[in-house]
Amino acid sequence: MSEESPKQPPSKPPLPAGIRASDEDRERLASDLREHAVAGRLDTDELEDRLQAAYAARTTSELDELRRDLPATTREAALSDRERRSHLTRRMVQESGGAVILFLVSTAVWVTSGAQSNFWPKWVLLLVLISLARNAWELFGPAADLDRVERNLDGRQRRHLERRSRRSGRHRR
Repeated sequence: MSEESPKQPPSKPPLPAGIRASDEDRERLASDLREHAVAGRLDTDELEDRLQAAYAARTTSELDELRRDLPATTREAALSDRERRSHLTRRMVQESGGAVILFLVSTAVWVTSGAQSNFWPKWVLLLVLISLARNAWELFGPAADLDRVERNLDGRQRRHLERRSRRSGRHRR
């Protein structure tokens, strides 16, 4: 049985080399370098050298080079998780859009049929709400597993694309 290494948060794509660094970019790197020094990854001399280079850097690629051999800090990991959770939330809401449309169509059918009977589209709405609650629990619950949520969304998307591909193949014949 092999041991799994701890997961590194996905790193942001590097900015183009010519992008000018802001004072905020330099301060953020200086803070990260100090955190690495406290963790024992940088000695005092190396910290001082990197801080001087950070404050002298003109582009973001120069700043990226100063952090290239260091792992993500806790702040970077939290930011990465927040961005990832936000992206997954948008994907889940987009997926739920179809169910909401089904509820709206059901309601329109109920209204156009005279709206005399019991409001039966409430059952469609109940299914939509259950789906949204389940998705919210997976993303924001106490044991949220973003990797599993992403795998589930990717699997649903793959199945959807396969169905669409099979349908378009039948229509061409």
